[in-house]
Amino acid sequence: MRIIVVGGGIGGLTTAIALRRVGIDVDVYERAPELGEVGAGIALAVNALRALSVLGLAGELQSEGIVPLQGGLRRPDGTVLASMAAGELAQNLGTVAVVHRAELLALLMRHVEPGCIHLGMRCVEVRQDLSGVTARFDTGETVRADGLVAADGLRSTVRAQLFDSPAVRYAGYTAWRTVVKSSDAGTTMGETWGRGRRFGIIPMAKGRVYWFAVKNAPEGQRDPSSGTKSVLAGLFRGWHWPVEALIAASSDDCILRNDIYDIDPLPQLVRGRVALLGDAAHAMTPNLGQGACQAIEDSVVLAVCLKSVDPIEKALLQYERRRLSRSRRIQLWSRRLGKAAQLENPILCGIRDFAMRMTPKKASLQQLGSLYGAEILTGDEEAQLKTSK
Repeated sequence: MRIIVVGGGIGGLTTAIALRRVGIDVDVYERAPELGEVGAGIALAVNALRALSVLGLAGELQSEGIVPLQGGLRRPDGTVLASMAAGELAQNLGTVAVVHRAELLALLMRHVEPGCIHLGMRCVEVRQDLSGVTARFDTGETVRADGLVAADGLRSTVRAQLFDSPAVRYAGYTAWRTVVKSSDAGTTMGETWGRGRRFGIIPMAKGRVYWFAVKNAPEGQRDPSSGTKSVLAGLFRGWHWPVEALIAASSDDCILRNDIYDIDPLPQLVRGRVALLGDAAHAMTPNLGQGACQAIEDSVVLAVCLKSVDPIEKALLQYERRRLSRSRRIQLWSRRLGKAAQLENPILCGIRDFAMRMTPKKASLQQLGSLYGAEILTGDEEAQLKTSK
């Protein structure tokens, strides 16, 4: 079997690795002239780490950045709304690996044969018939294969062409993010919720901290010429330590600003011999930190379905059945969490904060456990992927 993967990001490369492990020939076609991840830090929760482990990548990830963390949610003055010790997090939710997105992409690239990656090729048309799929690229080249996986992101051209594609939806807020060197920021991973704005801190290995800031804003707004740091310093002046210190330690040139988008859940992820994966399938807001994690889950489930089920159309439908309800639930959960975190009305914010303080820790752990502890693969399927080459 031969599969075309459109898109060379985290989801596309993980898919290529997973498919090769089960004996499927795969070629990745990426529209950019070179592979590179624009972004800052990324937290890979235990659900993604388990999937990467069956692909033989866990050891390298551990060397990149697994750190013991404790979690917390605070008000801008530092008042704790919810907290969880490092031992509780590890025991109930498992390990978290926090790495730079560029480092994760480089790790994945090391496990994909270079000749399988084709750069500077934007897919402009996909056609399928009873015997296969043909993809046409803006270079004029056409490629034929048994099936096609669209991992081409939020604004997927394949989704727009073959599916009843929902409009990309602006969430109503924008985000800044970067990674800084900081030896004294502690090991508390968490967020601080204000009124229409919040700040997140995620310690990394090697003395680094990934931070992000979020604010309600009109779509397309940009920072003034006076600089991003000055804007953020004003937005978060007076917030508890180390918020202001992390902003001060950052470089204007390294702070990324992006408006936040998602899509409504799709009714299907498969059309014949074509399957959607990652953001192309279920683009979600980053509030649960599950965008890349869900793409990684997609990849291993797709591989075991294609390995064990014939014909390809039936295998892809099994992939759809196994992924559709879970990804939909996480999309909507992430959207609701973002709405709560970005409330501006002081009365509603007070009710929200009170509810967070009163929520039993056991209930929070159970809810998060349903996210991180879900069985994505059976034990036999994990064993198959671990032993396949």
